Amino acid sequence: MAIDTATSTGTSTAPPSQRPAAPRLSGRDKLVLFVLCAAQFMVALDFSVLNVALPVLGPDLGMSTSALQWAVTAFALPSGGFLLLFGRIGDLYGRRRIFLSGLALFGAASLLATFAWDPASFLAGRALQGMGAAAIVPTGMSLLTTTFPEGPQRDKALGISGTLMSLGFTVGMVAGGVLTDALGWRSTMGLLTLFAVLVLPLAPGLLPESRTPDRPRLDVPGAVTVTGGLLALIYALSTAAEVGFGRADVLITLVAGLALLTAFVSIESRSAQPLVSLPMLRRRTIAWGNLGGLVTFSMMSTIVFVLTLYLQEVLHLSAFETGLVFGVQGVLSVVAGAYTPKVVGRFGARRTLIGSLVGQGVLIASLLVIGTDGASVWLATAGVSLASAFHLGAIISYGLTVTSGVPNEEQGLATGLVTSTQQIGITVGIPLLGVLATTSTDLLTGAHTVITLAAAITLVAAALVALGLRSKRG
Repeated sequence: MAIDTATSTGTSTAPPSQRPAAPRLSGRDKLVLFVLCAAQFMVALDFSVLNVALPVLGPDLGMSTSALQWAVTAFALPSGGFLLLFGRIGDLYGRRRIFLSGLALFGAASLLATFAWDPASFLAGRALQGMGAAAIVPTGMSLLTTTFPEGPQRDKALGISGTLMSLGFTVGMVAGGVLTDALGWRSTMGLLTLFAVLVLPLAPGLLPESRTPDRPRLDVPGAVTVTGGLLALIYALSTAAEVGFGRADVLITLVAGLALLTAFVSIESRSAQPLVSLPMLRRRTIAWGNLGGLVTFSMMSTIVFVLTLYLQEVLHLSAFETGLVFGVQGVLSVVAGAYTPKVVGRFGARRTLIGSLVGQGVLIASLLVIGTDGASVWLATAGVSLASAFHLGAIISYGLTVTSGVPNEEQGLATGLVTSTQQIGITVGIPLLGVLATTSTDLLTGAHTVITLAAAITLVAAALVALGLRSKRG
C-alpha cells in the first residue's frame, strides 16, 4: 500500500518549511511524556548497566565465564522475541493495560535479580525483565504516538524519547562501573527496581487507554510463528557473538528461526485477521524506514563494542575511563536529540534519515585514524561521539518515517516493528562484524576492518533508503 509522498517524507502534509511551530505542551502532556520516556530510559539502562558488572557477578553467584553470556542473552531473548506480540496485544486489548503490566513485571523481576541467591534465580529475573521490557517498549511507543498528534508535537515527543533511550544506554555503561565499584553488582539491578517503583504509581492516573475499536481476534498461528522465529533468530545471533556460527545449536536455531519467519509470512498472507498486515509491510515508509533503522542500530552497536575492546586492550584504559569516553557520547546525544526535531521540521523525516545515515557512515570512517598513540583516545572519543549524534538523528527520523500515516489502531504494530528492528539491529551487528575484531590476531587491525565495513554498509544503506523512499511505487 502506497503512502502519499508528503506523508512518507515527513509528518505533515504541509511542506517542511511551512509547517507550524509545535504547540506548547500542557502540564498533563508533559507528565505523560515524562512517564513514557522514563520507562523507555529504564529499559535502555537495562541493556548496558550490567555489562561492566559481569566479571564481579560471576564469582559471586558461582557462574562460570562461559555461562555469563546468559546474563545478557536471558534478557535479550524475550525482550526481542515478544515485541511484536505484545505490541499487537496492546492494540487489541488496551495499550495502557499492557504497559502497566509490563512495568509491574519489570519492577518485580528487577527485585528478584537484585536479591538472587544462585544463577537460576538471577537468570529467571533477567528473563522476566526481558518480558516486561517487551511489553513496555512497543506499548509505550504507541501510547506516545497516539497521545501526541502527527506533526510538530509528535516530532518533539519522539525526539525526547529517542534522546533518553540513547542516553539510557550510555548512562548504563558509566553507572554500571561506578555502582559496581562502590556498592557491588546488586546495586545495578536495585537501580532498575527503584526506577520502576518511582514510575509505576504515576502511570495509571496519567496515561489514557487506547485500543482498536472493533477488537478483532488475535492471530494465534501468526503470533506463535513470529515469536518463535524471533526467539530462535535472536538466540542464534547472540550466541554466535560468543562462539561463532560453527556450533550445532547456533546453526539449528538459525535455520529454525528463518523457517518459522517464512511460515509466518505464508500464514499472514492467508489470514483474515493477520497479526501483521502484509500490505502494511509493503509501505515504502515502513520497509525502507526499518532498513535504515536496522543498519543504524547494528552498525553503531558494533562500533561501540569494538571501541570498548580497543580502548581497554590497545590503549589500556580502565573500565571507568572507558565509560567516561562513552559519557561524552551521551552528552552529544542529548544535544542531537534537542535539535533533531527542528531538523525534521525543516527538511522532513525522510531527508533527515538519509542525511543522518550519511553522517554516521562518514564519521565511522573517520575512526580509521585511531592507532596506538596517546592522541588516539581523543580521536576515538570525537569520532564515536559525533557518529552517535548522527545515529540519534537516524533513530528519531526513522521512527517518525515508519509511524507516519499509520492509523491509530495499527500504531502498536508499527511501533512493535520499530522496536523489533532496534533489538534485532543491536543483536545482529556484533556476531556478524564484531567477531572480525575479536578473532583477529591483532585487535587494532581487526578494529580497522570492522570500521571500514561498518562505514561502507551504513553509506550503502543511506543510498538504498534514498532510492526506496523516492520511488513512486507502493
